[in-house]
Amino acid sequence: IFFKTFFFPQIDYTGIEPNSPCNSCAMNGTWNTTCTCEVPFQLDQPFEGNVFMYYGLSNFYQNHRRYVKSRDDSQLNGDKASLKDPSKECEPYRMSDGLPIAPCGAIANSLFNDTLVLYYIDNGTRTEIPLIKKGIAWWTDKNVKFRNPTGDSNLSTIFKGTTKPVNWPKPVYELDPTDKDNNGFINEDFIVWMRTAALPTFRKLYRLIEKKDSLTATLQQGNYTLHVTYNYPVRSFDGRKRMILSTISWMGGKNPFLGIAYITVGSICFFLGVVLLIIHHKYGSRNTSADIPN
Repeated sequence: IFFKTFFFPQIDYTGIEPNSPCNSCAMNGTWNTTCTCEVPFQLDQPFEGNVFMYYGLSNFYQNHRRYVKSRDDSQLNGDKASLKDPSKECEPYRMSDGLPIAPCGAIANSLFNDTLVLYYIDNGTRTEIPLIKKGIAWWTDKNVKFRNPTGDSNLSTIFKGTTKPVNWPKPVYELDPTDKDNNGFINEDFIVWMRTAALPTFRKLYRLIEKKDSLTATLQQGNYTLHVTYNYPVRSFDGRKRMILSTISWMGGKNPFLGIAYITVGSICFFLGVVLLIIHHKYGSRNTSADIPN
């Protein structure tokens, strides 16, 4: 279950394997059922800086043309006309039981809704790691592209006459019961999901873990438990789910693949450039004309 890739730990909790702690949830889970499981893992080294917690999905094609187009940006920007009359691009997730769906479309309907909680285990004592849910969405998305319709401070009144997406257990104005300012179209988990991925295996930012002080590691070396509220079924498309921990520096996230690729390609181009330069200097000035006999 625990493995490392590119210096950041990943915890696969799909639960397909018979010995997995989440096997029961995976085998019996549907969109309308909730199951919990716990996956123990160990950190071999501490995380010193701020830690970024991601969820990852595999074999999920968010880049499919019909899927990408299945949304109404006017509705997501708070347009009241689009709220009650969504774009036909959202079909077949445009209307439900005669009411317009808010938010409409296949992207919103497939919103990732597992709940992940992290515990540090020290001599049998469980300590919950504080996870910050604000600041995970892009500023332009949060403040420009996604807005709630105006008119009433009560979101349930604003969204009256609409219905929730088919696969959602609750309406959009109840996504975050602990923070009324994180509901509706400006819910940050929702905004992060709506930015579609280019590849079938991807990760999206789930939570932030901030460093408390310079004397203590953000995540200490040792034993941890990932508590999962398993709501998101992936068996239907042979997908996998994982939780990823990563830190970031002035050079970006700890994923050196792109840097290694750039350095490799650059080195090859430099080497070929030197070879071609030598060939040019050695043979380029020669007279290539030949005497043609009469």
